Amino acid sequence: MILGRFGDEDELVFEIDLIAGDELELPVNAILDTGFSDWLAMDEQDLEGFDWEYLGERDMLLAKGESKFDVYAGKVKIAGVVFEIPVYVGQGIPEVLLGRQWLKTRRLVVDIPSQVLTLGD
Repeated sequence: MILGRFGDEDELVFEIDLIAGDELELPVNAILDTGFSDWLAMDEQDLEGFDWEYLGERDMLLAKGESKFDVYAGKVKIAGVVFEIPVYVGQGIPEVLLGRQWLKTRRLVVDIPSQVLTLGD
């Protein structure tokens, strides 16, 4: 299980590790975005140095319209477990985003009045 925190505007924030091709782990704060249908999204400027395998392009429908994303085979560590997942990389993504695919394998508990936020088994 991973403990999260609420952002200034009640965003659901979790610390995860992005794992580069040389196995270097970089801790980042990621926001859970249930409007994003896949696993992980990040801005193209944040991709440098990860040396992830390029898988191709994909068009996705966003709130602001259709956008083109490059897809990479990335690695992340959440709560000590390493996952190999597709990472969607595009322009203008201000935060690392966790998508709702995580909710198919993890239980999300959100209790704002009690300040409890967990993503677990």
